[in-house]
Amino acid sequence: MKLLKLVPDNTNINFMGWRNFALIVSILLTVASLTLVAVRGLNLGIDFVGGQVVRATFAKPVSIEELRGKVATLDVGEASIQDFGDSKTYQIRLPRPEGPDAAANQVVTAVRTMVIRDYPGVKVTAGESVSGKVSGELAWDGALAISLAMLGIAVYIWFRFEWQFGVGALLTLFHDVSMVLGFFALTQLQVDLNIVAAFLAIVGYSLNDTVVIYDRIREDMRKYRKMPILSLLNQSLNETLSRTMVTSLSIMLALFVLLMLGPDVLFGLTIAILLGTFVGTYSSIYISAPSLVWMGLKPDSFLRQDQEDEGTAAPARSA
Repeated sequence: MKLLKLVPDNTNINFMGWRNFALIVSILLTVASLTLVAVRGLNLGIDFVGGQVVRATFAKPVSIEELRGKVATLDVGEASIQDFGDSKTYQIRLPRPEGPDAAANQVVTAVRTMVIRDYPGVKVTAGESVSGKVSGELAWDGALAISLAMLGIAVYIWFRFEWQFGVGALLTLFHDVSMVLGFFALTQLQVDLNIVAAFLAIVGYSLNDTVVIYDRIREDMRKYRKMPILSLLNQSLNETLSRTMVTSLSIMLALFVLLMLGPDVLFGLTIAILLGTFVGTYSSIYISAPSLVWMGLKPDSFLRQDQEDEGTAAPARSA
């Protein structure tokens, strides 16, 4: 049986011919994204701004949409409701109201009263507050985790390849994270700890795609030391194009199904990773590779490295 090929063999797409146009588009979108974050801000969830948490175990299965509708009638703010593996146990998270602790206690009391009244046999197992101080620490820790992950990745690639590769990887990751942040600022979807996990997943995927392309570029630089850098990058990108497209489309297909059929609690995480996968595929081609040109990387840099490592002058080979 003939195998299905999403990308034909021996493609010869001139990716580098569009590098300047792609650079302009990327800069404009990155600036727009950061501006949106600065002006509109992010819709931070209870994990980051504090709020009330109520956990309840019902006597029989309850629809999450029905429960969300009943909580909405209490006019206590936008609730985030999450199940714990079944349709009987739910965690209801509510924004912390302004004012003294008494106002926060009234919110918890109102939810507990409604649940006990409308669902006989329910057991309210918790009713607690998440303070703004603890939430601020979570926000800081989440941002620090993403930043350290990006920096550590760049340092690793710096030592594994050349410094230009490390800087290129860092620019690529910064581009991808900025795009997704801008999307959340534009749509005002809630940002919680699930979204922090999504950002770490995006960083991991983008890194994986970038390293695969960088590794092929390094191999081709050692094979074709006299080839012009733009031609060499085009060749490397075309050689890895099939792998890039198959991996990206497989991930996006699974995420699209989860987006359509998955629970509401996973919507933000799913759409963040879906967007991050799309942006990461674009940036691995049009940010990570062209950045090597902008930083002046030449194929003969590996010739000098090999001579230093081997202590002998290796003859140059032409394509």
